[in-house]
This record gives sequence, C-alpha cells and structure tokens, in this order.
Amino acid sequence: MSGVPQRTLLLWCPDWPVLAAEIVDGVPATDPVVVLHANRVIACSERARAEGIRRGLRRREAQGRCPHLTVVDHDPGRDVRAFEPVVAAVEEVVAGVEVIRPGACATAARGPSRYLGGEEAAAERIVEHVAQSCAVESQAGIADGVFAAGLAAREGRIVAPGGTREFLAARPVEALGRPALADLLRRLGVRTLGEFAALPAGDVLARFGFDGALAHRLAGGRDDRPLAVRQPPADLTVTADYDEPVDRVDAAAFAARMLAERLHERLAGYGLACTRLGIEAVTAHGQELHRVWRHDGLLTAAAIADRVRWQLDGWLSGSNGRGGTRPARPTAGIVRLRLVPDGVLAQAGLQPGLWGETGEERERAHRALSRVQGILGPEAVVTAVLGGGRSPADQVRLVPWGDERAPARPGPPPLPPVGAAPGAASAPVVVPAGGGAGRRAGRGRAVAEPPWPGRIPPPSPAVVLPTPLPADVRDAAGEPVVVSARLAVSAAPARLTVGDGRPAEITGWAGPWPVDERWWAPAEARRRARFQVSLADGAALLLAVEGGMWMVEAIYD
Repeated sequence: MSGVPQRTLLLWCPDWPVLAAEIVDGVPATDPVVVLHANRVIACSERARAEGIRRGLRRREAQGRCPHLTVVDHDPGRDVRAFEPVVAAVEEVVAGVEVIRPGACATAARGPSRYLGGEEAAAERIVEHVAQSCAVESQAGIADGVFAAGLAAREGRIVAPGGTREFLAARPVEALGRPALADLLRRLGVRTLGEFAALPAGDVLARFGFDGALAHRLAGGRDDRPLAVRQPPADLTVTADYDEPVDRVDAAAFAARMLAERLHERLAGYGLACTRLGIEAVTAHGQELHRVWRHDGLLTAAAIADRVRWQLDGWLSGSNGRGGTRPARPTAGIVRLRLVPDGVLAQAGLQPGLWGETGEERERAHRALSRVQGILGPEAVVTAVLGGGRSPADQVRLVPWGDERAPARPGPPPLPPVGAAPGAASAPVVVPAGGGAGRRAGRGRAVAEPPWPGRIPPPSPAVVLPTPLPADVRDAAGEPVVVSARLAVSAAPARLTVGDGRPAEITGWAGPWPVDERWWAPAEARRRARFQVSLADGAALLLAVEGGMWMVEAIYD
C-alpha cells in the first residue's frame, strides 16, 4: 500500500448512466429520467431530482412521485461504451489516465499542473476540452489520493496539499460508499470520517475485517494503491495520398502492396497481427468508399496486399450505372487510401534463420496452408498447443493455423523430476521394478506450488489414444495389482496384458500419480491413479487405474 498519497486530478461526469442513455439510446436527459437496477433507482436526472426522486427509491415509489417519469434499465456496457470518447478526450490533454468507473477517471496532477500552469488551470483545461470534444458537462477535483479527489470533484474543489485529512474529517461516513458499514458505524455512534479515522487501526481490523480496515485508511486520507494508469492505444492506421488520382487496376495493385507492407511492418513493431482489415478510399470528387475484410487466421503482408488489390479492383471495375448488376464505379480516381486494422492479436513472431532471415520455405508453407484454409475453411488446418491439465488429453488443444497459439488452461510447463539428467527428457521417468522406489521417483519432485496437482512429470507421451485400451496388470505371483484409497500398491507390477494380447514383462515403473477431480459433484466425480511402465520389448506406456480397472492412456516414443 502506498504510504504518501499522490496528488490526483479526478474528472467526474454527474448522472453518467442518464447521460449514457441519452448518448447511446437518445433518451432526453433534460426530462425526468431514472436508471433502475434491481427495481431501485441508481441514477436520476436533474428534473427527476426536482420531483423528489432520490437514489435508492423503488420503481413504484419513484413513479408515484413523478407519473411522467422515463424509466431506463441499467446497462453497464452502454455506460462503458459512452464513456470511452470522454477518456480519449482527456488523453488528448494529459497522459496516463485511469478509469475509476464509467463517469469518472483520474490522472496524476503533477504533470498537467506543471505543463498547463498550475492545478487550477489544468482542471479548467480538461473540463473545457471534454465539453468541446464530447459535449459532456463535467467537474474536476484535486486532492491527495483518488478517494479524496472524487469527493472534491463533486464540489469542483481543489484541496490544498496536506489538507486532505481535514477535508475528509467533516464528511459523513456514508461518503465511503459502503452502506452496510456506514449503518453499523452510525449505530455505534461514529458519524463522520474524522471520528472513524481516529479509531485504532488494529481495533478496526479486528471488528470490521479487511474491508473495514481499507475504509479506515480512506477515511484518514490514505489511498490503498497508486494510480493504475492505462496506456493510450497505438495508432496503427496507415494512409497514402496520391497527387494523381489512381483509376487503373495495375496502378492500384502497386499502391496496395506498398501500403500493405507499411501496415504489416507497423503491426510487427508492436508485436501484433491483423485478423480484420478495414479498407477506406476517397476519390477526387469526395466520394468515400469503405469495406471490411475478415480472416479467421492472421493476415500476412501478402494476404493484406491481396485483399486490398481485390477490393480496389472491385471498386475501379464496377458497373457504369446502365443496368449492370455490379456496384457503380466511382466517378473519379482514388486520391487517398487508408488501411485500418480493426482486429489485432498478439503475434510472437518468427524465429530468425542462421543469417537473420526467416526462410522462403516457411513463407511458402504458410501461403500453402492459408490457401487450403481458404478452400476448405479455417478448421481444415490445425496445430497443437500445450497448456495446463492433468492428463495428456487435457493438455493439448487444436487451434486453426494462423490463430493465436494461447493455452486454453493456465499453468507453466511441469518441472523435470528430481535427479533427471540434462537431455534425459526423451525417455519415460521409470526406475527398476521394486515397489516403493518407483513411487518415490514419481512423487519426490521439489515443486513449491504445482500448477496442476496430480499431473504426470515430463516427458509428454508421443501418442495419446482417443479411446483408452483395457489392460490387466498382475504381480510376480499372478495376482491382480490393486491400488488402495491411500495410494498403497498391493505389489510391484510384473506383467501387463493389453486387450486380448500376450502378457508382457514390466521391467520398470513409476507412480502412482493420483487425480481426484470434481469431488463436489458426485455425478461427475472421478478418481484415478496413473503409472508409467516400461516393458521388456522397449515399449513405454502410460497406465491409469480407476474403479479397479486398468487401461492404457498413452504411448511413449
């Protein structure tokens, strides 16, 4: 937690849910309007407050006080979408803005005040710019910390440095925004933030818990954390202006390739790749053309150039307007071409070759696979991605070629077993048959916080069977090997029979690795233990036992 609160400038837009409804849905905010959530008023317009409506009223009571009331349902997504232009307008004046909630955002006051000539000048500049850019009325407040700056913004006030504690002392406990805590404090005789801040911190923590201790810090003018500012989005758009209008397809194709390479280089500089491309063109007569191309994979420079060329060909070779079925051709050549990456994904990049290049073979393979996807669909070419999981089948996810290769489950790759030599990851982790030694080899890894308890150690199997094969495991005396509920193996595995095949001698084994999944849902619960075994013929298998039944899950190479 931060010890010294940072001077914070907070911009607050009153009645934001009502303004968002006006911006997005066209509901007049000058009329009596209320926004309801769970049948209670969470925001109301100025006209509605003049009719006696307040936050917290039930719908029926609010309509009883104002029969001609306009009721709007709460939509958090609408509030966020409408507030994004306001945040973008603030970022045009200052850098490093944190969105507190829809309708309120904050930034460090030091930089804007030094650049714009003082804190008051900075606050006025931001409020004026938001009003001009977004036609939204707002108020700004400056104080030590986000919480105090939020209260100061409601009054349009600038609290002097070091005076935040005195500014908060006279505020009622309801200013904390915790109704249950405020009600309890009122019943205990604590009515202001100053009285609450005067209580010993240890007693507050013991009586009200962690949330109460956090509120106690806020009441004393101490924030719980510094500002978590967001980074303004990078401008990835590329534009080309032409002195001579482009009206031939061959000239348009050349322009498309040059612009596509610029866009691809800009995206690569940010570690991004394009999945949805917007193509915009302006003709010499002012006609604006726009089209969006989408691809389920990642668009390379050649793919971007092809789509831009196709689109320009379609525009410049359109119908002449005399009964043709194709769209009408522009009346003049193109003087401006703009490429907008509407959808981007993180791209890890290609591994350089020996002399720095990526290799033409890889580029040709990528074009070939992309062409197959274009003919048969994106799911026709898939690659495997390893992620978290306990069984080998859970750790593999198939993703279409070109899509982001992100694991479906969290979790770093497993650590090698204790005692494994470097380069020994290509053989199963087994030890000579001998019972307890095999169990220790599998369970003796020094992992502080294993991401998937019960996960088998590396290496991963070469073949994961889609349907496990039934098996029979017996000891040297010919008795079935049984694993108890306490993971005690009845005897060392000696022979393995898979299906109707011949028995094979087990020369080494490791395990068990227990897995107890979804124990809270009896209908879906499953409990099993896994073993790694090596056979006399050199084969290595991954076995699992569940409900006394043995099966082969995977095969090692």
